[in-house]
Amino acid sequence: MADRPQGSGMPEKGTPEYDWLYGGKSQSPPSDSTQRVPTQGAAASGRPDETRVMPAARREERAGGGQPPTDRRMPAASPPAQKPKPKKRRWRPRLRLGLIPLLLLLVLVYLAGVPLYHWTQIEKVDAEPSGGKRPDDQPGTNYLIVGSDKADDLTDAQRKVLKTGERGGTNTDTIIVLHTGSGGRTMMSIPRDTLTEVPGEGTQMINSAFASGGAPKLVATVEALTGIHIDHYVELGFGSVINTVDAFGGVEICPKQDMKDPLARLDITKGCQDVDGLTALAYSRSRHVTALSDLDRVARQREVISALGDEALTPWTFVNPVRYWKINDAASGAIRVDEGMNPIDLGRFALAMTGDSQTCTMPNLSAPSDPNRIIADPDRAPALFTAIIEDTTVPKRACTPTGRAR
Repeated sequence: MADRPQGSGMPEKGTPEYDWLYGGKSQSPPSDSTQRVPTQGAAASGRPDETRVMPAARREERAGGGQPPTDRRMPAASPPAQKPKPKKRRWRPRLRLGLIPLLLLLVLVYLAGVPLYHWTQIEKVDAEPSGGKRPDDQPGTNYLIVGSDKADDLTDAQRKVLKTGERGGTNTDTIIVLHTGSGGRTMMSIPRDTLTEVPGEGTQMINSAFASGGAPKLVATVEALTGIHIDHYVELGFGSVINTVDAFGGVEICPKQDMKDPLARLDITKGCQDVDGLTALAYSRSRHVTALSDLDRVARQREVISALGDEALTPWTFVNPVRYWKINDAASGAIRVDEGMNPIDLGRFALAMTGDSQTCTMPNLSAPSDPNRIIADPDRAPALFTAIIEDTTVPKRACTPTGRAR
């Protein structure tokens, strides 16, 4: 480098200032002078005055508070991978695992719940006889079925057809003992014209016991006549027959002759046919067309009851919820049971009313005192009564449709 002219304001050669500024070797600067920082890098390698380029920081880093520069040779850290959102699946019923058991449960609840609900709507009566000694308990179960003229459950249209008022059920045309047990099922009718000893009244027609003392006196009279212990009492009104038959959509009857009975409002022809509730009731009440009158009537009453039982057992009764409801509703609207009966007893009664059973009329003879009345046959009736009492097979000769000897 050329010598600089003197007097130009620059330190003179040989002075400490000159040596400190330009690097002289003449002498060291004083101890209190500013010390020169040793050069590094390129300057130390013999290129003291070479301009050095400082690495430029990225604008974003300078603006971010002076964070150290990122090494561009290192790949930037990728953000954490996000789990893919699960696809929404359409709901499909799992037929094998969930839906079928649920449907079965609902069906069972409905089949059990409907009768239990209607059980609460059934009227209960006191049928326990008062006073006197009753027969001891016997094997099997014996139901006393009574058909009354109770008509307060009829509609106005039904009363108009039947020409009846709102009677409270003081008379009975139907008295049936239904026995179930190991000896089989037997349905024995007791004609209403049967003369027997009525407690407190002497010898009377058996239906007078119901008219004067209701269920308790009728139970006591039947037990005294037959020796059969009555376990449960079931009373059916007019409406129960009409409405129950209509709920089933009709029942089949098979009259053996043309029947025209104005008093019963019946007009049908011979042969099997489906009839509605009003016709079924008239058919079971008619007693002025056939030769044996009341004896033929009790046989037709059992025929209608058996037809109802056959309809109740059809699968359609249980798979059709509307039909099932109507049947239970109709049956509960006009039935009365004893206070000791529970829902299970009523269910057993309903099952006993269905299927095959022996149907009989109490063996009988014309009453010596009145040919229009009957009495229990002293020779044949005890065999039928004993079979029911002991829960054994009923002898065929003692079980006939009219109760008369074959």
